[in-house]
Amino acid sequence: MLPLETAREFVLDRCEARKPTHVPIADALGLVTASEIVSAEAIPQFANTAMDGFAVRSVDVADAPCELRVVETIPAGHAPQVTVGPGEASRIMTGATIPPGADAVVMVERTAVVDSPSADGEVVRIEVSVPPGNHVRPIGDDLHAGAHVFGTGTELTAGHLGVLCSLGLTEVEVFPRLRVGVLSTGDELVDDGSPLQPGQIRDSNRRTLLALAQRADVTCVDLGLARDDPDEIETAITTGVQTCDAIVTSGGVSMGDFDYVKAVLDRIGDMRWMQVAIKPAKPLAFGTVGDVPVFGLPGNPVSSMVSFELFARPGLRSMMGHPDPIRPAVAATATEDLPRRADGKTHFMRVLATPNGGGIEVRSAGGQGSHMLWAMAKANALAVVPDGGGVRAGEPVDVLLLD
Repeated sequence: MLPLETAREFVLDRCEARKPTHVPIADALGLVTASEIVSAEAIPQFANTAMDGFAVRSVDVADAPCELRVVETIPAGHAPQVTVGPGEASRIMTGATIPPGADAVVMVERTAVVDSPSADGEVVRIEVSVPPGNHVRPIGDDLHAGAHVFGTGTELTAGHLGVLCSLGLTEVEVFPRLRVGVLSTGDELVDDGSPLQPGQIRDSNRRTLLALAQRADVTCVDLGLARDDPDEIETAITTGVQTCDAIVTSGGVSMGDFDYVKAVLDRIGDMRWMQVAIKPAKPLAFGTVGDVPVFGLPGNPVSSMVSFELFARPGLRSMMGHPDPIRPAVAATATEDLPRRADGKTHFMRVLATPNGGGIEVRSAGGQGSHMLWAMAKANALAVVPDGGGVRAGEPVDVLLLD
């Protein structure tokens, strides 16, 4: 059996990043930058107020309370028209430009408009003194012109997209989003909701793998369900290869007489068939049809999910330019025994991880059989349990957080 690291290295070596392209900002969520982003301008470009209130000269309010004449009202999006002079103030709304002459803002809650019939116009009473710069956002407070904003290899989140828009960008250079086809195979599978006949099971793998692929930020293509027929399987795979950047199949990759996926891929592709020293998900096929990577995952539902997490997800992320495509292992503590038997494999046990006092605690999510999808659905982490007798309650264990 192959060590996990050897099998995954084989996969990643053949999942090179695709050629970068420019995409609209609206389509860039989850993608990875292919070049450095440098700010061409300052943000904000003008000094503005962080509060609704009154723009004042700090020297005029040093002996507050005091009264100032209101010379202007400045809404956000409008340029000031009047310079604030001695004894004067401008009413100002959040985000509006600080007027000339003013160097501070007094929040509206610390002011009151007063009646002053003898004064020329409206008068505001300032209740507190404030220092220069109070509630003022200076030019370049967030970013200065020429700032290095995001480096190559940055996965773009909602916040990143907001920054790009604030810089005036309408598109960004990224590694392209993959189109990934997902295919289920097997005579025993049905997916039409009809009553099961003897020997049949419902196809859960395809929907599960499509969802996992979608969460990996790819565009999913449903290649359907192929029977255990070499021609049908070949048609489905070759059709997928013509329209997709990668293919994920489930079932038919073991050594049985009816594992037709193996026979077809051996004929039309350049594949390697591996027995990996892990449980579940020991059988793995990986290679290419033409230049399209194909991940042949096992048919048991939990095995297909674990295999996707350990091999397909890192491979797809590598193709989309992620510099660290593999989920990191984090330290946790078992709150109950996680037993296993020595068999020469690393076990990936389905567990529930919860935070506790700055650390993470884990307990079993239920049955650990490779067919027990319910326990896998409840799990939010995989405990990495090395070969041996398992982990005792209170002992440390590494986990891969799935959620």
